[in-house]
Amino acid sequence: MADSPSSGPASGFDAVEAGLVAPDLPALRGEAATSSHPSVEALRARFGDAVLHHEICSGDQHVVYVEPSQNFEILSFLKDDESQHYEFLSDVTAVDFGGGHPIQVVYQLWSLVHKRQLRVKCELPLSGLKIRSVEPLWKTADWLEREVFDLFGVEFEGHPDLRRILMPDNYAEGHPLRKDFPLRGRFSRAEQTRRALSHNVEDFYISAEMEIGREPQVIPPASEGSAGAFEEER
Repeated sequence: MADSPSSGPASGFDAVEAGLVAPDLPALRGEAATSSHPSVEALRARFGDAVLHHEICSGDQHVVYVEPSQNFEILSFLKDDESQHYEFLSDVTAVDFGGGHPIQVVYQLWSLVHKRQLRVKCELPLSGLKIRSVEPLWKTADWLEREVFDLFGVEFEGHPDLRRILMPDNYAEGHPLRKDFPLRGRFSRAEQTRRALSHNVEDFYISAEMEIGREPQVIPPASEGSAGAFEEER
């Protein structure tokens, strides 16, 4: 396959290079909860219309959707107010349903004092994947937000060190957990191989590791007949 798109007839692979382009669509939510949760009631009393939706999933998991523009104020209240006291942020992740629907940023909270949990979601349109970092509230959000940034492309404003954490810093194919990310990646196999072979050792090791290491091993080019012997061994 060529590294650049051809000028021939359109095919199912034409969208691979640029990825899926879809308009912003409505959010996907479950049915409204029929039972209450003390924290959701407190949020509605304090923040009013900023609390968008409350649902229950998996039998007993209370999920509350809030305005992304007020995520920091709402989560600060849940952490610091004595009646809430969600001192443990166990996870920050994201969900992409694809097809142009908003990406959900998910905060999983636990209150060890009150022995209850709450899941908070913020929905971000594909045209505005930015939200305020909660790292100042919970230090555990540092690497968790970096992972969401790396794999989904959500920018956490105010994060002290927002950069990739799983993919290399120079990874150029986008965000692998997005639904518009092709299974084979955005580049052709030939281009992926070329980029992999051209990486510097410094891309994979920190300076301290480089200092105690040795010179990278250089594999000499194969001589005529060595390839055949290799195939026979296989």
